[in-house]
This record gives sequence, structure tokens and C-alpha cells, in this order.
Amino acid sequence: MVRVVLDTNVLVSALVCDGKSRRLVLRLLESHTVILASQMLAELADVLSRNKFCINDSQVDSFLSSLVKTGKMVSYTPRFRVVSEDPDDDVALNVAYNGKADFLVTGDNHLLALNQFKKTRIVTVSQMLEMLT
Repeated sequence: MVRVVLDTNVLVSALVCDGKSRRLVLRLLESHTVILASQMLAELADVLSRNKFCINDSQVDSFLSSLVKTGKMVSYTPRFRVVSEDPDDDVALNVAYNGKADFLVTGDNHLLALNQFKKTRIVTVSQMLEMLT
């Protein structure tokens, strides 16, 4: 069983599109540990409330509820400042560190360029799916 942090862009894609991100999230929630923090969930709720996604509040609430029920919540402690180009990316890195995550799955180029942060490998959705098969 792996411990995984899913970046906001992966979670948004999983909810709005029927594709690799959704398959990955469902698989991880079924048989692995998805690490979450309240800051990440707040950002996810904010992003999903944007009009461009055409998602109603009950869909967002249901998605967040299922993540919280099956995921593992950790506290957020902003210990590290790593991504100067986009400090918001540091949230995912700090959550991965605090949650002792094996992987951080993202589509964010700033994070992917790191390849690894402390003991956490940073991978794409496709790479994570390949590792799970």
C-alpha cells in the first residue's frame, strides 16, 4: 500500500473528466492511502466553485466528503519553501512531507521538475498508473 498526495489539478481533473485522473483517484481511494490536509481541500473547493467547471455545490460537497471519508488527514505545517515561482505549490510538498507520502501526483511543471522532494517521488498521473499495474 502506497501513501499518496494528489495535487489539486489531479483532483479537479478526476471530478470533471472521465479519464486517467479519475481512474487513478478511484484506485488509490480503494486500496491505498490518500494523504489530505484542510488547506488542500479548501483550495480544491475554491477551484471547483469556479463557473468554468459547471459543477454544483452538492457535487463538490459529495466529492470532498468521499475524499475525507477514505483519505488520511494530516496537519499542515509550512516548513519548506521550495517553489519560488509558485509558492502555492509548497502546500502539496509540505503535506507530502508531513504525511510521509511515497508519491506526490501532479500535472504541475514546477513540481514535476523537482522529481523528488525529501523521500517523496513526484510523478504524473500516467506514471502513477503504470506503477500501480
